[in-house]
Amino acid sequence: MFLGLDSSTQSLSALVIDPASGEIVREVSVNFGADLPAYKSPSGFIPGGKNGEVHADPRMWMEAIDLVFEKLADGFDLGSIEAVACSGQQHGSLYFDDTLEARLGSLKAAESLEGQLSGALTRATAPIWMDTSTGEECAEITAAVGGNAEVCRRSGSIAIERFTGPQIRRFFKLDPAAYEKTAVIHLVSSFVGSVLAGKSIAIDHGDGAGMNLLNLQSLDWDDALLEATAPGLRAKLPAAAPGTTIAGFVAEYFVEKYGLNRDCQVVLSTGDNPSSLVGMGATTPGTIVISLGTSDTFFAAMEKPVTDPQGFGHVFGNPAGGFMSLICFRNGSLSREALRDELGLDWSAFDRDGLAKTPAGNEGKLMLPFFGPEITPRRDFDAPVRNFPADAPAAEQVRALLEGQFLNMRLHSQWIGEKAELIRLTGGASQNDGIAQLVADIFQAPVERFAIANGAGLGAALRAAHACGHDLDTLQEAFCKPAAGSRLEPAEDTADTYASALAGYQALLSA
Repeated sequence: MFLGLDSSTQSLSALVIDPASGEIVREVSVNFGADLPAYKSPSGFIPGGKNGEVHADPRMWMEAIDLVFEKLADGFDLGSIEAVACSGQQHGSLYFDDTLEARLGSLKAAESLEGQLSGALTRATAPIWMDTSTGEECAEITAAVGGNAEVCRRSGSIAIERFTGPQIRRFFKLDPAAYEKTAVIHLVSSFVGSVLAGKSIAIDHGDGAGMNLLNLQSLDWDDALLEATAPGLRAKLPAAAPGTTIAGFVAEYFVEKYGLNRDCQVVLSTGDNPSSLVGMGATTPGTIVISLGTSDTFFAAMEKPVTDPQGFGHVFGNPAGGFMSLICFRNGSLSREALRDELGLDWSAFDRDGLAKTPAGNEGKLMLPFFGPEITPRRDFDAPVRNFPADAPAAEQVRALLEGQFLNMRLHSQWIGEKAELIRLTGGASQNDGIAQLVADIFQAPVERFAIANGAGLGAALRAAHACGHDLDTLQEAFCKPAAGSRLEPAEDTADTYASALAGYQALLSA
């Protein structure tokens, strides 16, 4: 058996896979808001942050580790688990003094993790991926290194507010004494993995690349970026290492308290996006994953670290080797729901029958589908932009919005240089036949739909098994299966229509 943990924004979940049967045999979750109400974080973070600040309480994560293992061990023999790996929300960071190592190495099963580890914190709260308070720090790092293009060339992304490097710089500026006292800075993923291993473990290339600190060419911390971020930073960071690295055996704490086997291995952690690449079976180039959620995301494996010349997309390490691209579109379901509500529609208008009322290409009617600020492209929209009247029939507006979303996605993923051979579609809207068919037609690639609820956790479990000798392709074939009957083929007669629409969309955006 192999265990995968995923520490997301709102929960810590765990699942156990059995490669022999190809089954997920155990799955539990701790919801931070519901199960740990004392932290007053109903959505997994401390509400009411000012000036874009969004932080979480690290003690909540410590307590959640104990609670998820209590649930996992209830009626289940954890002694059968051969290895464990963790996935964590990207960009979140935790700060500890020089007692952390001793604390991790001497955990007592009779006491809680929170009681034994929280005393090492040098920063009471942890900035997470939603934090946008570091615009000034991003500008300072960018200027020091030589501009957006240079930061992107080195790290795979321009300096991004929510990334860990700018967050570290802000901490150094706001509380230099606490920064000086800090001996170890962990990501959420590497922290959970360190607790499991009973020692600080390395940061893998997948999650490390989401920090604006890792050099994509050397796969080590970049001296120029470190110097631009904060003094003495290299000494405070764990080493960077491949995601397939085995960090060591599980800590005695988990053996005594929850019944894990002393021979259980701990594999390096990674971020939730790289882990989802594994969990969706998309670790080789040609297969693209599109996740349709509050924000839509587009990610795919890459052989070489080609970066986005416009700076909208990101490059992370691929836990299976090589690299991966990731592009986030803020106006995902936010825009779909806004148009639905504005026109008083239900979701049937967005399905196959609803879209059948209008032709592919919408007779040239185009929409920039942004109801608020967008990050791909990075612009402050406050309403959609149309090349047709705003009071046009609802069916035309629905098609214009959906075509605009996926034309925007196709346009802003061209820098990757890989043609989509297969698209794996996930997220709530993926079950909508009309939307799924439109994705197939605009990208001219078959679409398979996945109903995996926890792709990041599954990816962690698959990584644990792979690091212990199981063939990853075989594992993904067994566990990463699309829903039965969910495959849709592109309508080939729409290829020219959408090539023309793409040019029209680009012209409207440029105007």
